[in-house]
Amino acid sequence: MIKQKWRILAGVVLLVGGGFFLGKNLTQKQGTTDSQGSHGMMGQMMTDESAPLQVSEQKEQKLAIPPLLEPTEEEGNHVTYRITAQKGAYQIKSGKKTQTLGYNGDFLGPVIRLKKGQDVTFITENQLPTETSFHWHGLKLASSADGGPHQVIAPGQTKTVNFTVEQEAATLWFHPHPMGATAAQVYQGLAGLLYIEDDHSKQLRLPDEYGVNDFPLIVQDKSFDQDNQLNYQEDTTGDGIQGDTLLVNGTLNPYLETEERWLRLRVVNGSNARNFDFSLSEGQPFYQIATDGGLLNQGVKLTSLRLSPGERGEILVDTQQFRSGESFRLLANQNTALTIKINGQKATAFDSKETLNEIKHVAQKDLQGLKRQEITLKGMSHMVSINDQKFDPERIDLQAKTGTQEVWEVSNVGGMMGGMAHPFHLHGVQFQIISRNGQPPSENEAGWKDTVLVNPEEQVELLVTFDHPGLFMYHCHILEHEENGMMGQVNVV
Repeated sequence: MIKQKWRILAGVVLLVGGGFFLGKNLTQKQGTTDSQGSHGMMGQMMTDESAPLQVSEQKEQKLAIPPLLEPTEEEGNHVTYRITAQKGAYQIKSGKKTQTLGYNGDFLGPVIRLKKGQDVTFITENQLPTETSFHWHGLKLASSADGGPHQVIAPGQTKTVNFTVEQEAATLWFHPHPMGATAAQVYQGLAGLLYIEDDHSKQLRLPDEYGVNDFPLIVQDKSFDQDNQLNYQEDTTGDGIQGDTLLVNGTLNPYLETEERWLRLRVVNGSNARNFDFSLSEGQPFYQIATDGGLLNQGVKLTSLRLSPGERGEILVDTQQFRSGESFRLLANQNTALTIKINGQKATAFDSKETLNEIKHVAQKDLQGLKRQEITLKGMSHMVSINDQKFDPERIDLQAKTGTQEVWEVSNVGGMMGGMAHPFHLHGVQFQIISRNGQPPSENEAGWKDTVLVNPEEQVELLVTFDHPGLFMYHCHILEHEENGMMGQVNVV
């Protein structure tokens, strides 16, 4: 009933407020202690506030930590992993178990650790009753191994992909990408993590002890019926499913206990459609040290970080102000995502001025002579499009050449009914943000990205380098928008 009321209200907002959204662009002041400055509040009414998160009365549970996947074979510089998509049943709420999907388990998936320069084989198996694919979100590799909608795996079948890890240390993830079923499969639990490691990151004084001071956090919203089941088809809308229950690593009301002063939280927005603004309960600052594709040049001091679906952000949290026995909370849209309990404190150090990376700043002179592509995002619900077209798997939308750079001008254009923010994702690359509405990106967006939130009436310029040949997808990462046709494909030759 609550969901139905909010759907009706959302429709009223669309009809009455359409004119308000036209031409109005609210952006936050850039700075090192503000929210992700380039992510304005435009579009929030339809994506965050239309379906409030409910406070659960269920008792706190220890945060589930995804297992580290062990290789099935390891010889010299070559490593093989086997990843299986399967059905499961998982205890999320008290009472009946929830029927779920997972990788190598009942719900969500493991963390796969890879090293730069390593030769990798993934043996992917589909034990689901329907077709799926394995998309390696953020990984730079040939399109034949990317796992997009052209590389589906039938039930009971396997697919083997081989590649060499070429990119620097980063937190990536993997999820399905079959046409017409991506949103439902992700919602039911298909999501796992990829960690890329390199020699440089190992030399830095960053927390890196998995599950001790270095934690993965897959943040999602779900809705459950009276029998604790997920009913995707019943709950979804054209603008994306909005769950009323917040989960982290599949855990409801999670907590972790620590003796560490500095905590590294690798936050992944694994929701279908909801943007999350992350902050700490006492208003204390934290340091963002990495974006989607790797470390920033230096930690950026923030009090709030917005992540749209598909985006990742690594943050360092200082627990020094809390005594043993005290606690504080990581908030998502002002709701408790994770309670952190202090059990003593080790004297570890982090220098916020330490150089973490050496990403070259994009200067205007570097863009002279580069080919430019215009990408126009438009619409809401079933009326979404890219460049006024809906996805056609038989149509090539753009052409590019291997080893070249291009400037992509991604614009979010409102229509008669207004507009909403769209997270834009490009497969097979890591790009740099050149500007937002002609202004340089905020400090915490000056790193490698594969997904970027584009607000209504905003243009974001991206510097894209194509390292691998093949057919790559680009699309809105509101998964229901993707399935409603907000996707195109670029052929790299």
